[in-house]
Amino acid sequence: MYARVTQFHIVPDKLDSFLAALRDAVPHAHQQHGFRALIVLRAEAAASTADVRVMSLWDSIEDLQAGEQNFYFYQALAKVMTSSKGFPQIEGQEVLFADFPSGSAPKRHDSSADETKF
Repeated sequence: MYARVTQFHIVPDKLDSFLAALRDAVPHAHQQHGFRALIVLRAEAAASTADVRVMSLWDSIEDLQAGEQNFYFYQALAKVMTSSKGFPQIEGQEVLFADFPSGSAPKRHDSSADETKF
């Protein structure tokens, strides 16, 4: 699994419109092959200045990269950037461990799952 991690600095009083733009993008993201989840994080101490990290989770690096070639990605990025300062920092990262509740994320067969777990 891979993640696209994007860091935004939100304009004061624009957090609600930023989140609305992300919510609008979710149905399009779910139409992309390999998309698994979207997570939005903000440090608790950062409540007055909204530095936000958005993570989209993908089955593979190929799926993540294909998602970047789709027009929806750039539409969504442009829409959320109207609520942020400057261009966001975007990077791809390999997910080394994730534990989703049963049924909340698609499962793929992993040969390491055949080993005994403690």
